[in-house]
Amino acid sequence: MPADDAKFQPIDFEELKASLDAAQMLLEGGQVVSAHRRREVLHTRAVALASSRHEERQEVVTVLAFQVGGERYAVRIELVDHVLEARGMCPLPGAPRHVLGALLSRSRIVPVLDLRQLLGLEGGGMSDLSKVVVVELEDEAFGLAAEVVDGRKELPRAELSQPPPGPFLFLTPDRLTVLDLTQLGNPAAARRG
Repeated sequence: MPADDAKFQPIDFEELKASLDAAQMLLEGGQVVSAHRRREVLHTRAVALASSRHEERQEVVTVLAFQVGGERYAVRIELVDHVLEARGMCPLPGAPRHVLGALLSRSRIVPVLDLRQLLGLEGGGMSDLSKVVVVELEDEAFGLAAEVVDGRKELPRAELSQPPPGPFLFLTPDRLTVLDLTQLGNPAAARRG
């Protein structure tokens, strides 16, 4: 029996599979790639993929855009509390012309400003103003009446330019003006408009 044991040596199935795979590649006309070369190729691919993930991101200013008086405006998104329908606004007798009225918003009374009056814009009546963008600035909340809310936009900082004089922060190439709420809420700024 010892002679028979010499005939039966253990089979290395991994080596056998590698040999069969190499033979199959040769039969199909492909090239045989060594394990070392395969690791090099995979490493190079992994490095290329990893570097593409670290592409330089453009710095952006995120805003909420809306329309009023035929113009497009925006406010920085971090100042926006929420957007309401303009229904249920109560007039405020004796208030300046640029204050349309007040709304009850999340259990507090919020004055609503008319940008058409503040900025000297043309515009229709109250029925044109269907939305109110409620903003919060230094623990004070107020609303900006709008005709249409266009939604959230990310503006590349490199494309922003200096706006015309007034309560504005930035101007985009497509004429979207980002409002400076600190100047807009200032009574002196309201008298200039």
